[in-house]
Amino acid sequence: MSNAESDFPKIVTAGADAILVYLGEGIDPKVNDRVMALTTRVGESLGDKLYDLVPSYNSLMIYYNVLSLSEDELREQVRQIVDELAKNGVADSASAESTLHTIDVYYDSSVGPDIERAAKQTSLSIDDIIKMHTEQEYRVYAMGFAPGFAYLGELPEKLRLPRLDNPRTKIPAGSVAIAEAQTAVYPSPSPGGWNIIGRTAETLYDPKADNISPMKVGDRVQFKAVSKDEFEQAGGSLESLS
Repeated sequence: MSNAESDFPKIVTAGADAILVYLGEGIDPKVNDRVMALTTRVGESLGDKLYDLVPSYNSLMIYYNVLSLSEDELREQVRQIVDELAKNGVADSASAESTLHTIDVYYDSSVGPDIERAAKQTSLSIDDIIKMHTEQEYRVYAMGFAPGFAYLGELPEKLRLPRLDNPRTKIPAGSVAIAEAQTAVYPSPSPGGWNIIGRTAETLYDPKADNISPMKVGDRVQFKAVSKDEFEQAGGSLESLS
C-alpha cells in the first residue's frame, strides 16, 4: 500500500445522521471501484439500520438511523469492512457488475451550439471531436446537480475545455456537454455552464419510474453518433437553447 492509500479511509461527520467516507482523491477508476464495493458491503451488513447510501467519485455518504446505531459504532464497522475488502482484493470486481449504456447523439451546431467553438479552441475538426467523444467508454462517477444528471469521465485530454464564463439560463433535455475532464447529458431542462456539442432523444430522467434514472454510479456509457433523421425519428427535438 502506498503512502497516499494508507491515508484512507477518512471518515468525517456529515450531519446528525450521516458520515462521509473518503477512499481516495480526485477522479480515479480504481478508487471508484472501491467506493462501489464498500457501498455494496455496507448495504449488506447494515441495511435495516441505514436510510441511504450515496456513492460518488471517491467517497460514500452514509445516512443512518441514530436509534439503531451510534456514529462510533458505524465508523468502526465501516473501517472493518474497508480492511476486509482490502485483504480479500474484491474491490475491483465492482466494475464487472456495471451496466453499459449506449446513447445515440446527433452532433450538430443546431443542437450543439458550442461544437464549432470547441473545434477552434482544441484545433480539432468537428469530425475529430465526434470521433474522440464516441470512441471510448465513460464511467459514471457521480449522480447529482439535477435528478438523473450523471457525471461521466474521463474525457481525452484534447477535448478538455473550461466551463462557460456565463452559464445559460435554460438547456433543453438531452443536451450532450463537455467541461474540463468530464462529459454529461442534461436529463431535463435546466440552467448550465457546460459546452454543448450535441443532443440525444433518449429519456434519462423519468420521475414516474421506480428508478428515475437508468444510470447509477459505476455504470459505463458509450456515445454513438446518429444522423438528423435518426435523431428526429427517435423523438428528438431541435429546440434552440436559451
